[in-house]
Amino acid sequence: MTAHPVDDEVGPPTRRPVPRVRGRSIGWVAPLLLLVGIAVADWNTSGEFRVISWIVLVPGIAAAICGVWGTAVFAVLALVTYVATDRAWPHQFQTGLPDFILVAVGGVLATAACVVRVRGERLMLHMRDVAETTRRTVLRPLPPGWGGLDHAAVYLAADVQARVGGDFYDIQPSPHGTRVLLGDVQGKGLGAVAAAASLLGAFRESGYHEPDLPEVARRLEARMVRHRGYVRALGGEGAAVERFATAVLVGFPPPGSAQEYVDVVNFGHEPPLVVGASGVRQLPPGDGLPLGLGDLAEGGKGIEGAEGIEGAEGIEGAEGIEGAEGTAKVSSQRVPLAAGETLLLVTDGVTEARDADGAFFPLVAALSRGPVTPDPRDLVRLVRDGTLRHCGGRLGDDTTIFAVRPGPR
Repeated sequence: MTAHPVDDEVGPPTRRPVPRVRGRSIGWVAPLLLLVGIAVADWNTSGEFRVISWIVLVPGIAAAICGVWGTAVFAVLALVTYVATDRAWPHQFQTGLPDFILVAVGGVLATAACVVRVRGERLMLHMRDVAETTRRTVLRPLPPGWGGLDHAAVYLAADVQARVGGDFYDIQPSPHGTRVLLGDVQGKGLGAVAAAASLLGAFRESGYHEPDLPEVARRLEARMVRHRGYVRALGGEGAAVERFATAVLVGFPPPGSAQEYVDVVNFGHEPPLVVGASGVRQLPPGDGLPLGLGDLAEGGKGIEGAEGIEGAEGIEGAEGIEGAEGTAKVSSQRVPLAAGETLLLVTDGVTEARDADGAFFPLVAALSRGPVTPDPRDLVRLVRDGTLRHCGGRLGDDTTIFAVRPGPR
């Protein structure tokens, strides 16, 4: 499990920590102490009990914590120390050629093992760099106060090596108010990441240009269907997966508005929670289907084979958006959001986290047990720690926790 700290405070991947003092590595201290300790112990034991052959452990320890050259140096030191110590004893007590071969071969194998270890670490760091770059491209860092909102987010990857998955979130300021999106693409792997990136791209454009939140929702639905059509046309292993995405789309009033409300479109996702001084309440679940399944709605004609989305005919050279006709009607819900209240959005990695007995994490109950600060950062940390504690750190799915509230006016 990998935790991305609150507000994307994630540095570049680093190597496995090496003991340091004042910035200098002291990984060589342990094998050196072992080398000296074995030599001294052998010198102070009787001739019938020789421990000098244990010196073969020295390059083995160095291979685990030192670099290739450091391991090679300890392999040579171990061999030299063995020869010097063994020859200091009378002939009848010397361990001789067999143990010499053991120490020599052990040093060579330890050095080879260190080469393999270092190459593996470099490959792992490279892959983590690629994953980190992908994550920051898909889930772009959000500046403080972006769109006039105080916000905090944390992403927890179920795969310990992964740093990006099908969960997605973003904030898009616009002349019509600030829009917020959080969702979860069905499935895992690069296919889910590609679908999430496609939806975020559509959200960042339509969320800025479209004055009506339902129109933003319709464009997200159309984009998901078009993406599935592209994947099918491309063929390959992912073509057989009919992906969809649950999501919550939230619209905040334009800056300067005296009204305290948000508009919400729920695409089959866990309803957001509102956390404030008066307690915790859950917003209505809504009646929207997941993105990509809008053609199943009653009265929907389907999206494939469409002639266009309302407002698309003005695009230069376009007669409509491919695969967008017949999108089922989308409506938003307007709910009150008082000053100081925070909107908490989570993916199912939170609500479906299980303890050792298989019980789900009771998010609402956990937030209702005591006073909860509506500060987004504190709220995200509270939910993150509670989720990890409930499941013992063993997440079954990628998890995103996102908290937003209007900033000071």
